Amino acid sequence: MRKLSFKQNVNVPNTLTILRIVLIVPLMWFLLRQDYIMAGIILLLSALSDMLDGLLARKLHQITDLGKILDPIADKLTLMAIVICVNVLYPDMIPFIIVLFSKELLMLGGGAFLLKLKMKPPAAKWYGKLSTVVFYTSVTTLILLKAIGGYTNHTLTFVLLTVTTTLMLFSLVMYTRLFVRMIQERNRRLRIETVAVPKQKR
Repeated sequence: MRKLSFKQNVNVPNTLTILRIVLIVPLMWFLLRQDYIMAGIILLLSALSDMLDGLLARKLHQITDLGKILDPIADKLTLMAIVICVNVLYPDMIPFIIVLFSKELLMLGGGAFLLKLKMKPPAAKWYGKLSTVVFYTSVTTLILLKAIGGYTNHTLTFVLLTVTTTLMLFSLVMYTRLFVRMIQERNRRLRIETVAVPKQKR
């Protein structure tokens, strides 16, 4: 596999991904200070950068291994930061928090297992991106409603977070199936190579 130089890794998509990571600190700051307007603006910027980095990477042919690693890390860090803040603002959403953290830990564990097998984790798929977009939409909606008129509706909060959780669990199932297929394909390839080697020595 060809390694990219430092200059090739420093491109527009990767810069947007790094920006998304940097935005986590002010996002949490404004959320916990209940400055919902600023938090909403930062969250929108984060969501836009999340949509643009992948699009630009494909359009500009700037897909890199670094970008494939940074993008899910940025997504998970942003998600976990917001989940922590949502838990502070909506303490009755603890079951939602548990599900999200469990999902992310399982995803990280799966990725780490693939790396242990010397396999590259797959790039983000449509179902992962869909769950992320819905997550951003749900949280942004709740923040903006509270920012505009101090509006808090626990039923609406429950519905939005339930939809988000359902899609994230769907994403987890789909990624799990993908990981299993990748491992099965790797094992099948290794079996073929093991059988082929003795034949070549004859």
